[in-house]
Formats: sequence, C-alpha cells, structure tokens
Amino acid sequence: MLQSLSICLPLTMTVMLLISGVAKLRHPDDLAGWTEMGVPAPLRRKWLLALHPWGEITLGVLIALLGCWLGVIAGVLAVALMGVYTVLIATVLRRSDDASCACFGERKQITGVTLARNIWLVLLAVGTVCVIGGTPLLGGAAVAAVQGSAWGWLVGLAAAAVTTWLVTRGEPADRSDGERPVPTGVPTADSTDEAGEELDYVRTRTPAIPVTLADGTVKTLRELSTGKPLLLLYVSQTCSVCQAAIDEVGAYRKLLPEVEVRLLLKQSPEDTRLTETAEPQSLHDPKSYVSDSFDGMWGTPAALLFGADGMLAGGPVVGPKDIDVFVKQMRVELDS
Repeated sequence: MLQSLSICLPLTMTVMLLISGVAKLRHPDDLAGWTEMGVPAPLRRKWLLALHPWGEITLGVLIALLGCWLGVIAGVLAVALMGVYTVLIATVLRRSDDASCACFGERKQITGVTLARNIWLVLLAVGTVCVIGGTPLLGGAAVAAVQGSAWGWLVGLAAAAVTTWLVTRGEPADRSDGERPVPTGVPTADSTDEAGEELDYVRTRTPAIPVTLADGTVKTLRELSTGKPLLLLYVSQTCSVCQAAIDEVGAYRKLLPEVEVRLLLKQSPEDTRLTETAEPQSLHDPKSYVSDSFDGMWGTPAALLFGADGMLAGGPVVGPKDIDVFVKQMRVELDS
C-alpha cells in the first residue's frame, strides 16, 4: 500500500501542477487579479506574473522525476505553494462573496468549493512529502510507477480522478467574463424613456473593483463606500474641460460633508500632479477598470455616487455643468 501511495500521490500532484501551469499560460492573469486576490504588493511584479505558470510546471516535473531527499524538498515547496493559495482564497472568501480568481486559467468566482478544492490539494501535497522519500533519487515516482504493481496504478487513478473533478468542477463564472465585476443597467441622472418620462433609478450592488489610493494602498469601491457615501469625480490633468470640476472639489466637499468626495485618476499616484495624499486621498485606476465598467462613463469629467448601503446611488453624469447640477441635487435630497 505504501508503495502504491508513493507512486500515485506524487504523480497526481504533478498532473495538477501541469494542468494549472498550462491553463495559466493559455489564459494569463493580470496584476489587478493578483491585487484582488490579496497578493502582497512586493510580489505584484510583471516578471513574477509571467514566470508563475512556468514555476508550477517546473515544480510538477521535479516532483515526478526526483525522489529521496530531493523529492522531499520539491514536495515541501508544493506544500508551501498550496498553503499560500489556500490562505489567499480563504481570506478573499471571508472578505467578499463575489471575488474571482484565475487559479486554473479562466477566471471563475470563488466559492466554498474553491476552498475545499485547495484544502484537498494541500493534503495531497502533504501526502506527497510523506511518501516521496521512498522513491529513487533520480527518476522518483516515474521510475517507481514503471516498476510498481497494478494496485499502485488503481490507487493513482482514483486520486487523480478526485483531483481532476475538484479542479475542473463547474463553478459559477465571473460575471464580467474575465474582467472585474461589471454592474449593468446604471442610468444617468437624466435618464428618460421615449415619451420623455423620467425613469426610476435601477440600483445595483457596488462592485468590488480594486483601485489604488495615493499612499499605494489597494481597496475596492465596495470597501471605500462602506459606512459613508462615496462620490467619485473622474478627471484627468490633460483634460482642459476637467479644470472646472477640479476647481469645485473643495466646494463640493463643504456642500456635502456627509459624503466622501474623491478624485478618480487614470494615472498612477506618482504620474500625475492631481494626486491628493491627504484624506480623502485620490483614487487611481491606471487599468481603467472603473471607467470601463459603467455604461455612460465614456469621458472626463464624470461623477458617480455609491451609497453607504453597498448599492449604486447615482450617475454616471459627464461634463462639469451636469456634475454641478448632480451635486446640488444630492444636497437637496440629503436635506429632504
């Protein structure tokens, strides 16, 4: 039985790592995805993102072809890798119920099944460490499989079947087909029907889109609007029309003390003179996730309001005059 396990566990771990690495090469993730998963900022580097799938493939090959103490080292690396994945998924799952990950290539929503799958993979990696020491130093589980009995193959097939089912199980696809969550049906402040009648505002949930604060901290729009309404003013330093809206930011903050008014900038904090390091800090979206996620937010300046109840509350509206009217309407609504 021990001989069977020494064959099936390492080879199953190898298959899983190869599937994961190849899937990531076919459907590469981006740094925003790593940010959403909570990967520490020092590790969010493009070169690490590019090497990540190759690292998984290399580790899988080493686990298959190395045994004895070299195999144990490779197995320990697999335990560490699976453990980190599991901690990240558990943290994200506790923080949000609509986060997604590109764990096996295509981005899918994180659910309890995702966490169960990764716990299984941790156990698989731990089992690999426990048995791989008994395989040949050079050749490892691959050589042991050639020399092994039929029972080794049967146990190995069963473990591989369970792992494949957990890895490929159809989880709910991310609603934005690979991008960040995208709300739909968000009308502008002056939405009307064909007869000119004003439509009711269709509120949708504030999406968990990541943005970067001026100090480098990454938070989602949902986190930023929790407990206090959030008004985003999307502006650019290269937009001459935006200056009128930028000049009114201080006035808007005085007019709406109940609302957190923040500038949303497409440039990174170090690349624009409009960065506000004092609270409320400016928000930065160099990947344009926010502007690409809301119908009607095609130009600058634009304004978008998120309620403290976790729902969209108004906008987007575009243009300095419409923004000014929008803000004053908010004051009227708050007073009433």
